[in-house]
Amino acid sequence: QVQLVESGGGLVQPGGSLRLSCAASGSSFSISTMGWYRQAPGKQRELVATITRGGLTDYADSVKGRFTISRDNAENRIYLQMNSLKPEDTAVYYCNADGLFGGTWGDVWGQGTQVTVSS
Repeated sequence: QVQLVESGGGLVQPGGSLRLSCAASGSSFSISTMGWYRQAPGKQRELVATITRGGLTDYADSVKGRFTISRDNAENRIYLQMNSLKPEDTAVYYCNADGLFGGTWGDVWGQGTQVTVSS
């Protein structure tokens, strides 16, 4: 069983910064791509950023230039540095990982962490 645990969410003023962290733990797994998604109230979950095991990154247009995703393969951990935050960034942020889990290809989600951008 693999678990993803997010941390680092909170309340921040517009223009501020937050750093999210996601750690994978468990046994018998090999993670390929990890990423961050978010879901605002009344909206569908959307991709924020992804990073492959080799370090290739992809970002939603809405966060390019403001957010940076990074990864520590040895620790099975990813981070999301969020700068110049806007009220529209308010959402629950979820960590996702795909790869081999117990010999089967699939993906795993974290429980989510709330990010609120408000004055």
